[in-house]
Order: sequence, then structure tokens, then C-alpha cells
Amino acid sequence: MDSLIPEPPRALCPATALAEGAARGFPPAGPGFAGVFLVRKGGRVFGYVNACPHLGVSLEWTADRFLSADGTSIVCAMHAAVFRIGDGACLSGPCDGAALTPVAVTEADGMLCVPAGAGRHAKTD
Repeated sequence: MDSLIPEPPRALCPATALAEGAARGFPPAGPGFAGVFLVRKGGRVFGYVNACPHLGVSLEWTADRFLSADGTSIVCAMHAAVFRIGDGACLSGPCDGAALTPVAVTEADGMLCVPAGAGRHAKTD
């Protein structure tokens, strides 16, 4: 049975640690989770599960490298799929028409936070 008391949000980093036009990845919260990543663009912070909808692989080719060279889109290092930053929609590549899984991002006490369950793999009961 799921707990009736919601888990507190997971604090990822100080809000000041994510500069405009930058992206940053965070490891899985534990077993059964995928990592998440954040992108700050146009003064907003967007969060996504770090899993390409094509094969489920992590998107970055090296630590925190999620964006295209010009910083206008998210790119999967495995197959060069291109995703829109604002909504995670795949614009080109093998997962065309799919989208990244969004993660709600909030700021609390100067920290960027995501829900405790962000990145949790679906149960296969």
C-alpha cells in the first residue's frame, strides 16, 4: 500500500548553480529510478527524466552535455535525436513524434527540487 503521507521533494542543487542556457544532470534517486536533468532557458527551468524515448538510454555524451552546440535544443548522444527544450518533443531522429518525460521543477529555499518519485520506473505488476 502506498503511503498516505507524500514524500518531500528531492532537492537537486542551488538555483544559482544552473546558469541561463545551461543543463545539468543528476543521478538516479536510488534503485528503480532513472536520473533526471534540468535545463534553464529563457529564465525558466525545465526538467526531464534522463532517458531517450527511443531506447531508454541516458541522453548526455559526457557529464552535463545535454544541449546542442548552439544551446537551442536537447540532443541524444546515442542517435542524435533532437528535442525541444520547452516541452521535450522530439523534432527529429528515430523517436520522431515521441517526447521526453517531463519532471516538475520547483524552487524552495533557494534549491531546485523535483518530486521524490521523479524518474521512478513504472511498476510492471
